[in-house]
Amino acid sequence: MNGSRKSFTHLPQDFQSLYQNTPMMMHSIDVNGSLLSVSNSWLEKLEYSRDEVIGKKLTDFFTDASKTFAEETILPHFFEAGSVVDIPYQMLKKNGESIDVLISAKSVRDEEGNFLYSMAGVIDVTERKKAEEEVQRLAHYDALTGQPNRFLLEERLQHALGQAQRDENEVGVLFVDLDRFKWVNDTLGHACGDQLLKKVACKLQSCVRQGDTVARIGGDEFVIVLYGFDSDEEPPHFAQRFLEALSQPVTLDGVEVLNSASIGIAIYPMDGKEVDTLLRNADTAMYAAKELGRNTYQFYSGDMNERVLAKLGMENRMRKSFKEGAFFLEYQPQFDIRTRKVSGYEALARWRDPEHGLIPPTEFIKVAEECGLIYSLGEWVLSTACAQAKAWHDAGLPRVRMAVNVSATQFRRHDFIDMVTNILEDSGLDAEYLEIELTESLVMEDIQQGLERLTDLKVRHIKLAIDDFGTGYSSLLYLKHFPFDRIKIAQEFVRDIPEDPEAMAIVEAIIGLACGLNLEVIAEGVESRKQFNYLYASRCSEIQGYYFSPPQSPEKLTSFMQNQTCQLPQ
Repeated sequence: MNGSRKSFTHLPQDFQSLYQNTPMMMHSIDVNGSLLSVSNSWLEKLEYSRDEVIGKKLTDFFTDASKTFAEETILPHFFEAGSVVDIPYQMLKKNGESIDVLISAKSVRDEEGNFLYSMAGVIDVTERKKAEEEVQRLAHYDALTGQPNRFLLEERLQHALGQAQRDENEVGVLFVDLDRFKWVNDTLGHACGDQLLKKVACKLQSCVRQGDTVARIGGDEFVIVLYGFDSDEEPPHFAQRFLEALSQPVTLDGVEVLNSASIGIAIYPMDGKEVDTLLRNADTAMYAAKELGRNTYQFYSGDMNERVLAKLGMENRMRKSFKEGAFFLEYQPQFDIRTRKVSGYEALARWRDPEHGLIPPTEFIKVAEECGLIYSLGEWVLSTACAQAKAWHDAGLPRVRMAVNVSATQFRRHDFIDMVTNILEDSGLDAEYLEIELTESLVMEDIQQGLERLTDLKVRHIKLAIDDFGTGYSSLLYLKHFPFDRIKIAQEFVRDIPEDPEAMAIVEAIIGLACGLNLEVIAEGVESRKQFNYLYASRCSEIQGYYFSPPQSPEKLTSFMQNQTCQLPQ
């Protein structure tokens, strides 16, 4: 070793100066692996003095794993071959911090070929490695939740399927979609939406086993891969566990929010043997769960694809029809039961599909809500109805209210009040002639927000009505605080009077409640003289139904209203 040191120190002086002062980390070792010399930058990087390192083993400054790798593999090869290039190690600073390096070395030998010393260059690649790891992390993990993204999910699912095929095992793919995430974003803001997604990811992760995968694949959609089951009860057991965890209230920016999810389940190999097939079928089953009322799970079945394709076809046709003006409004008059005069109209959206004819609102409204078209459609209905009411007023027809039903999705939008205000200004219709109809279940979903928005509408002199009263779950304790003007009795109850005693009892109770709260009450779906007579005797305020007038086009209704008095059928 001393001879090696001597031969090294007898190098030309200018070379020694260059070696010591080069910006690159450099070192030399003898045949035993001990340090003969190190450059100044080597010392500065590792924060040692020269006396602390010369004569020590080079591997004393390696992490344990790198030391073993060097002593058992690389150094024996180096002493025999004479050179190595870009060998990755981890070196230790004096404070214990590790850095990632690449070491390239060349041996210097005497005339007989005996090893004298090495000349090695060391490149610190710590930052570069961190950057590469960050690129890999961004490529494989969701930036918001830290969970695997779609790319890594597909890799892991592919691996799980291969393992399951070898083990003759099953794999469960559960597609989880939050039920009210859009409401959180629209109402509380995207920051709260991000908070919710993080909490959801944590809840899902806490419910799975080690080796299972919880991935966020976009928006409010998560996929869980469960590998191997002891029984067929495990997938629904996990699904129920997820539903219970997600239904627990969370606090977002000081606001307590209740949430739920819809889950679709597909099982390998019975529901598919390929990654894409399983994901698609689990997604299909999730939509089936939403159709059942949400906050539930569904297993995939073959006929679901047909239903999903039919719905997708309806969505596409609906969007195209809306752009092409295939939607139109009809108006059904409402009558004061005492004066027999028109007291208002209800605007009803209609869609004539070029392929399937007239589509009932009960079918297309739900699809419009799910695909997001309800915002544009709802705004168009409100705008068209207000403009029509203003036109009738200007033509000298009865100045009565125009009732427009508003969907839950539309009502929850943060800009709903501004939209209504702008439409009234654009149409020129006085606010007192617009009536917003809302279902009771919609209002009760978020009582505080519902009360605030209803009050905001009320102070603008807009009329408010509860639609389909009796079919939801209103609390009378809260109902008395809501600023409604009118209750509309659901036609399900009107249809069965006066033959059904239970329906009669419900109708009488609703009318009595309305009178007690100083509210007007209107009965929908009146189709017979018997129903009219019963409602008249029960002190119902107003009536609406085919017995008096079906929904009509603006042109027909204009002619109908030339005489304000309703000539009731005998």
